Amino acid sequence: MHRFLLTPRWWGINVFVALAVPFCLFMGSWQLGRFEARVDSHREATAERPVDQVAAPLDSLLPVDTETSGRLASASGEYAEQMLVPERRLDGASGFYVLTLLKTDSGKTLPVVRGWLPGTADPAKAPAAPTGRVEVSGALQASENSGTKGVHAQGGLPAGQLGVIAAATLVNIVPHDLYDAWLTVQTPVDGMLPVPAQAPTNTGLDLKAFQNLGYTGEWFVFVAFVLFMWFRLYRREVETLRDAEAGLVDPADPADPAAQDQSSIGIAPVR
Repeated sequence: MHRFLLTPRWWGINVFVALAVPFCLFMGSWQLGRFEARVDSHREATAERPVDQVAAPLDSLLPVDTETSGRLASASGEYAEQMLVPERRLDGASGFYVLTLLKTDSGKTLPVVRGWLPGTADPAKAPAAPTGRVEVSGALQASENSGTKGVHAQGGLPAGQLGVIAAATLVNIVPHDLYDAWLTVQTPVDGMLPVPAQAPTNTGLDLKAFQNLGYTGEWFVFVAFVLFMWFRLYRREVETLRDAEAGLVDPADPADPAAQDQSSIGIAPVR
């Protein structure tokens, strides 16, 4: 009854199933791993930092990654140019960041967001930075890019305003060697509000993360579909052979797959 499984046609079907099932399982597991990695990075990036956390030296936390993003970092030096970062929202209100460049003792310059103020970006509203040598600590952040939420990447801003907080943007404005990172001060003064640290790019549970989860389901559905189709073909073959033995169908019918399989393995049709 089951000798048809040794025919060339069924050899091809069985080899296809034997290759397709592990391949689909591998791809589904890989997509699931991608989703779990995004969940872990999101949890790590959004984890609350200890209240009594001691600020670490800036250079010891670079380059910024999912582990060091949001960590308290410290740097010392003197404040230099001050800029405003417009169209930034905080607690549902529109306002702007007050960003001041810190020329650190290492010789490189670090962008420092000293706080947030409501309303339209106006240099007259922004308090002047302290003069002389200062010690600054704040939450470490990776440089922004055009895909970062809330940035003004279209350009056309007035002089003294910055749309994207990134070394790649500042290098065209100031003649300094810049850190590829920035700090947001968590205890601002002069009436400014603190800018909370943001999770690094590509660590949130965004559309891409749930696409990975959706692809995981698709690959496992493919496994079930391949096995279902194999079983359906197998059952149809067996039923056809049984009908032929019972004389319900003509086993010599050239259009009948079962008859072709019987002929290929030397089974003579019953007359």
